[in-house]
Amino acid sequence: MALDLITVTDPRSPVAEAYRSLRTNLEFSSLDHPLHTLLVTSPGPDEGKSTTLANLAVTTAQTGRRVIVVDCDLRRPRQHEIFGVSNGTGLTTMVRDEAALTRPPLQKTQVAGLWVLPSGPLPPNPAELLASQRMSQVIERLMQSADLVLFDAPPVIAVTDAAVLASKLDGVLLVINAGSTKRQYALRAKEILERVNARLIGAVLNNVVLDKTLHTYYT
Repeated sequence: MALDLITVTDPRSPVAEAYRSLRTNLEFSSLDHPLHTLLVTSPGPDEGKSTTLANLAVTTAQTGRRVIVVDCDLRRPRQHEIFGVSNGTGLTTMVRDEAALTRPPLQKTQVAGLWVLPSGPLPPNPAELLASQRMSQVIERLMQSADLVLFDAPPVIAVTDAAVLASKLDGVLLVINAGSTKRQYALRAKEILERVNARLIGAVLNNVVLDKTLHTYYT
């Protein structure tokens, strides 16, 4: 049972429409440099990155594209909870198991064309695992199975995982929580990503108060 996915439970809502707008904006921003892999992260914890990624994945799959969600938050994984799938095998399984690399343990979701690769058993050394050559092989393998691969990573400032992974992918989307993310933290996250030559596609301002006068347009 999918959780927190308003694009599934209430697709006509203004919030669901906002996710479709995000999808469209990403498509237009990458006309010259197509996005096959995208990292979604945030400056700090509890800013909505995992839910944002999941809803973006749903709206992208709804256009007929093949999408894989990869949970690279090897400290506090959430995608298996959001999509209601098992976390027994996943990304870490692909890293250590040759057979899993050949046949990725992807799990189907309720949305056609959308699969999830949960974190799998949590390792003692997440940053080293994500920086490894084997992780690069995992990314290449997943790209063969989808039009877009979305990677959920830990907050940028908290640990080095996101910066390490960002250097391997086509782009980064930074999720910022309106009213709680401190300006200096957002700027710090941007600096860290730029330092590893990550391609920062843009930012999502999460939890913005909707203008109620616009709501009637969608009802």
